[in-house]
Amino acid sequence: MPIPAARKPLRQQVYERLRDAIARGALKPGTRLPPSREHAQVLGVSRNTVLWAVERLQFEGYLGARVGDGTYVSEQATGFSAAAGTRSADAPPGDADLSNRGRRIARTEVTWGPRPLEATAFRIGVPALEVFPFALWERLSRQTLPRTRLATAAYQHPAGHLPLRRAIAEFLAVSRGIACAPEQVMVTTGSQQAIDLVCRLLLDDGDDVLVEDPGYLGIRANLVAQGARVCGVPVDDEGLDVAAAQQHAQARLAIVTPTHQFPTGVTMSLGRRLALIEWAARRRGWIVEDDYDGEFQYGELGMPALCSIDRTGRVLYAGTFSKILHPGLRLGYLVLPDGLVDAFARAKAVVDRHSPGATQDVLARFIGEGHMIKHLRAMRELYRQRQAVLIEALRQATGGAVALAPSSAGMHLCLEMGPSFDDVAVTRQARSAGIELAPLSLLALQARRRGWAIGYSGFDEPTLRSAARKVGGLLATAVAADRAPPPIRGRRAGKALAEN
Repeated sequence: MPIPAARKPLRQQVYERLRDAIARGALKPGTRLPPSREHAQVLGVSRNTVLWAVERLQFEGYLGARVGDGTYVSEQATGFSAAAGTRSADAPPGDADLSNRGRRIARTEVTWGPRPLEATAFRIGVPALEVFPFALWERLSRQTLPRTRLATAAYQHPAGHLPLRRAIAEFLAVSRGIACAPEQVMVTTGSQQAIDLVCRLLLDDGDDVLVEDPGYLGIRANLVAQGARVCGVPVDDEGLDVAAAQQHAQARLAIVTPTHQFPTGVTMSLGRRLALIEWAARRRGWIVEDDYDGEFQYGELGMPALCSIDRTGRVLYAGTFSKILHPGLRLGYLVLPDGLVDAFARAKAVVDRHSPGATQDVLARFIGEGHMIKHLRAMRELYRQRQAVLIEALRQATGGAVALAPSSAGMHLCLEMGPSFDDVAVTRQARSAGIELAPLSLLALQARRRGWAIGYSGFDEPTLRSAARKVGGLLATAVAADRAPPPIRGRRAGKALAEN
């Protein structure tokens, strides 16, 4: 969208008006411009304003000066005017002008879309931004040594700032049970880039990839954009059904969320984890463990990462600081088998060279000085409390119709309905009340899972209770309709009437 003219400097407006007149052919090559003083009087601006615009157009080649004779539209502008005149007004550039890959990317389902700056309750995946220690972060930034500022202002190694890679390796050993060397850690621009790099390096066009059904749309969008064939595998109470995955005989990559499956919230059982690792080893394939909120476990004994039990070197672990800290950092990481580190670093260099050095350095000290663990403990307690508030608020607002079971992990809860329920229609009604519910049907491929993922982590108690009251009646009605027996039709209906 062009900047409103009133917000542009006058000299910029004059420059653009003259340039556009030349482009349209209204001022033809050889046309003499009026003297700057007269031109300024006609436009109602100062002479210096006109002189600035004319000098810039001369520099760019649109105008030429003849000594003692004035300023003329350059003959070189002929080609520009002709090209501008041949553009078809009814055929602007669009999808048809993109490459095949470009069209796939442009047509993927973008789940992050245009949204208001402030999160809408009950949006999923939103951290408690208001409790992030911004003052501490700024103090750490001010404490950066001059030599470190110079070093991080230069080009960085594409795999990341080594102190941060060390800090992440140490953090993972404590928080997720993963034993890895700092050299196996690669810093990425969020977990979405991590998935993108996996697709670029481990997949060819048309390759089959196993994903959870239902599952995260951002992963599916990336796979489709890269030309992969997305193969949905059902999820049950033990996580991804590895036995059902066997029907996809050509697949050599699986992307899973084993600690807290998105969106259902189930934890993959040990048997399934071992079976999945065996599947990857047998096929010489790969598993990408997307541990998007694995740090948020509220029981005394947390479930370690799938990567922590892998002895085959077939699991790539993707983590993010968007949920633990905040998404504005745009930092995530991949833990890679030794043999893939160099290739992934080269690919990272091709994509965006490296992640911001100064931010990596502050984060390394934030983790190394113990602030990360302290913040994470506070967030776990806060989210556990907010989950309890959500459960109670919805129970009260629906008169007991919605009784969500507490979860020992995650940032959202899942309310499931029957397989024929229209969860999208209820989502639209909730949105009209200013509340966001994520319908399971839009997260599913073949699975007939219906209901909603309901986020609580990013909202304080008053917000959660207010949101529950706004949609309480709607959800109570939905649950009642879902539980009602189907109407009796046809011959069965006649038999029932006769019996009565």
